[in-house]
Amino acid sequence: MQSRTPASRTGRPRSAAADTAILAATRQALVELGWSKLTLGDVATRAGVAKTTLYRRWAGKPELVCDAVAELFDELELPDLGSLAADIEGVVLQFAAILARPEAKSGLMAVVAESTRDDALRERIRASIVERQMRLVLEGRARAQRRGELPPEPDPQESARTVDLIFDMVAGAVVHRTLVSGKPADEEWVRGFTRVLLLGLASQPAEPGAQGAAPPGTPPRGDDTP
Repeated sequence: MQSRTPASRTGRPRSAAADTAILAATRQALVELGWSKLTLGDVATRAGVAKTTLYRRWAGKPELVCDAVAELFDELELPDLGSLAADIEGVVLQFAAILARPEAKSGLMAVVAESTRDDALRERIRASIVERQMRLVLEGRARAQRRGELPPEPDPQESARTVDLIFDMVAGAVVHRTLVSGKPADEEWVRGFTRVLLLGLASQPAEPGAQGAAPPGTPPRGDDTP
């Protein structure tokens, strides 16, 4: 399939300020107009740039919206809450909050749908969203290994496969919950998801005061104290 990515051009370097204004204007337009009514002309007007400026940077609306949404996910931070379970809960709640924003919701669903018939766009989503956010899994896994909550994995290939699997499980579950099912990824859901992620499907919810039923590294909760 032919790539929609524009060929490189010589000339003046790109303006970081213009890029920032354009991506912010794109998110604003997504909130106010939604995907279907958003146009590059409207974005250019909001950003205070010429429409040709957008076309020099992006091949079309899907690429522009992909980059605008990708910036939202750069806001994600992995908290250090003292345990692997608590860290996962913290970042998943952040992720769900971003997906609840109208610009993320409409933009992400639209570009994913467009990417089903555009290989170059699918690769752009992978590079600008998936690969950029893989850092969270790498950071969290390394921290948990330093704490002794997870065993080391010396084989680089096996380690890379594990990181991919963790990312797919977390991202897939939260996106399906919030954007496909339309249900809240609230604290109760996130706690249950984290328990299943860490202990597997055979795990059972712990009774108050039960020993050995909490995910690895989970700090005792005050309301569970006998």
